[in-house]
Amino acid sequence: MSYMDRDWGAKAGGGGVASDIQQKVDRRERLRQLALQTVDLQKDPYFMKNHLGSYECKLCLTLHNNEGNYLAHTQGKRHQQNLARRAAKEARDNPTLPQANKRSIKPRKTVKIGKPGYRVTKQMDPETSQRSLLFEIDYPEIEDTLQPRHRFMSAYEQRVEAPEKEWQYLLFAAEPYETIGFKIPNQEIDKNPTKFFTSWDGENKVFTLQLYFKGADSGRRSHAPSLMQPGAPQARRRREAATGDGVCAPAWVRECDRGCVDVIVDAGGG
Repeated sequence: MSYMDRDWGAKAGGGGVASDIQQKVDRRERLRQLALQTVDLQKDPYFMKNHLGSYECKLCLTLHNNEGNYLAHTQGKRHQQNLARRAAKEARDNPTLPQANKRSIKPRKTVKIGKPGYRVTKQMDPETSQRSLLFEIDYPEIEDTLQPRHRFMSAYEQRVEAPEKEWQYLLFAAEPYETIGFKIPNQEIDKNPTKFFTSWDGENKVFTLQLYFKGADSGRRSHAPSLMQPGAPQARRRREAATGDGVCAPAWVRECDRGCVDVIVDAGGG
């Protein structure tokens, strides 16, 4: 018997040495079996079963007889190249914007020492008939490196009482004092530098803010109803309980739920 037709190096009856083609087929089959156990085809966006019962790759537009054949295709060079092209196209069409470096700011835990004393004075410009308010806030125990700050707040931002569109709030804050707020008419503020200014007296520790309501006819326009006591003086004063001097302002004063003083100041009338 001649054994010249069998592969070189194989024993008789051993089936011969596998060729390169047979090795690739066996390798692809082993990869297919492994992929079937680890890959969920339902999550593959390019896997589709058509009406004929065969499977399609929507990325490469190829047909496959079974799931194993499709999985073998996904490991091939053509599918991988198409994936790379699709990723490059998406990156070109949707460039990622640089993200801002967000630093987590932890709130300061400062022990509050109470509310500051303040003085509120109502004035009127004799030339323009504009109503004016002068706020003087005393911060004798303010931290050395800090300066008081202020901001205007809409009635719809606060959560202390039901919002009223006729009013707005002016807040003052400085550590270690509690924040205090003044409820003033919701009229446009004149931001002219000669009509609106702030000042911090570092020696006497007094923060001053003066504002004018815009419009020469502000005195004749309709304004929020006055909540001042009848016959109350123009200058409203309030002092801290610890100072022991002066008397509490006769203006309507209420302690807010979050520790700020709510003083209604009416710029119109009287």
